[in-house]
Amino acid sequence: MAKSLTVYVCQNCGSSAPKWSGKCEACGSWNSMVEEVAQSGPPKGLGDMRAAGKAGRGSKAGKIEFVPLKGSSEQLPRRLAGISEFDRVVGGGLVPGSATLVGGDPGIGKSTLLLQAVCHLAKRYRTAYVSGEEAVDQVRMRAARLGLSESTCELASETSVRDIVASIDHAQAPEILIIDSIQTMYVDTLDSAPGTVAQVRTSAQELIRVAKKRDISLILVGHVTKEGTIAGPRVLEHMVDTVLYLEGDRGHQFRVLRGVKNRFGATDEIGVFEMTDKGLEEVPNPSALFLADRRGDMSGAAVFAGLEGTRPVLVEVQALVAPTAYGTPRRAVIGWDSGRLSMILAVLEARCGIAFGAHDVYLNIAGGLRISEPAADLAVAAALLSSLSGEAVPAECVIFGEIGLSGEIRRVSQPDLRLKEAVKLGFTQALLPQIKDNRKGQPPVTLRRTELRHISEILPLFTIAQRSKRA
Repeated sequence: MAKSLTVYVCQNCGSSAPKWSGKCEACGSWNSMVEEVAQSGPPKGLGDMRAAGKAGRGSKAGKIEFVPLKGSSEQLPRRLAGISEFDRVVGGGLVPGSATLVGGDPGIGKSTLLLQAVCHLAKRYRTAYVSGEEAVDQVRMRAARLGLSESTCELASETSVRDIVASIDHAQAPEILIIDSIQTMYVDTLDSAPGTVAQVRTSAQELIRVAKKRDISLILVGHVTKEGTIAGPRVLEHMVDTVLYLEGDRGHQFRVLRGVKNRFGATDEIGVFEMTDKGLEEVPNPSALFLADRRGDMSGAAVFAGLEGTRPVLVEVQALVAPTAYGTPRRAVIGWDSGRLSMILAVLEARCGIAFGAHDVYLNIAGGLRISEPAADLAVAAALLSSLSGEAVPAECVIFGEIGLSGEIRRVSQPDLRLKEAVKLGFTQALLPQIKDNRKGQPPVTLRRTELRHISEILPLFTIAQRSKRA
């Protein structure tokens, strides 16, 4: 009997090597090489190989039929879940034959959200929920707690892809299928364990194939690594049509469903939910919720008018600047880019003469939301100067704008949407970059605008900044 051929596959990037090593040469990750069987069984005999060669020479390749780019195509139908925040992120509803990947930290609420969505979809469509991590009774317990026990959604506890495909590959296949999770699925033709690169890739490929064939809206739940990315091969995110991340801090009740890839809708769209004892409840006005506990008379706080996808969101940026007791001051950031904070501190010192070298700096985005937009630069700078001076930013003022390395305030996208959201919540003043006069959409006239060209123009709001500049 011939020996089995084995390779060592990196569980982070999917590259293979003939022998084990502690470090993957492709991506540089440590202790990620796992042994997998590449081929087993006796090799083909000479007669088998000759027969295969003759069969290959005698066969003809199929021809591809090309069509012109200009043509009439029907609008893709949408399957609405009835949860407006969920439907917004997926692009207006699930598309038949689409594959969606949902990732998030353990315990963040992925299974809860999808169980709620599939039970709402079960009112109009044939739905099925397949759990590879929980028994059917455990899923029923969660449904009873959420008040969904009367739903017509069908349940199953299975990890074999062969059995799942055999159960749905027919004319009466479910229109919505949830797989929780893809890392627990396995294909019996592979000898590797569930969760490995080969198993995740092959399992997803088989499930997506039957979903395209039967027009099933497939939703896969994916685990994440400690770096926050989907576990398994990177090709998994390329195979699916939509990639969603459920984000949030366990210390806060807010959860954000963020779209990072969508072939049928806009990317960078978000849906905001609040975790309650009845599951995840959608938040129609997240700005009011994020600012509910705000106190306008506190120093070190500024309200940033951000934009997440097509939705304007107002959040509070909090900063604390305190004298350091060590030789190297601390820089701690929650909800924002720490490298961007270092850049803002350097610009304030080089272009405005405000020194932070003898102070610890702590920055926090209140509410557990993570901001990646450069438009938050000006709000962060205002919060830092407010904390350093002990003087509060005006409570009725919103701030947004990008700061360049020379200290200039650069324009940001769609300022009119940001200002309209601020007016809706009762703000009367705004600090923002200069707006062109020939813009199509003009900001609300009820808002008093202060347009800035350079970061130094914000210093008159804070007396300590003026004293530092004169010194």
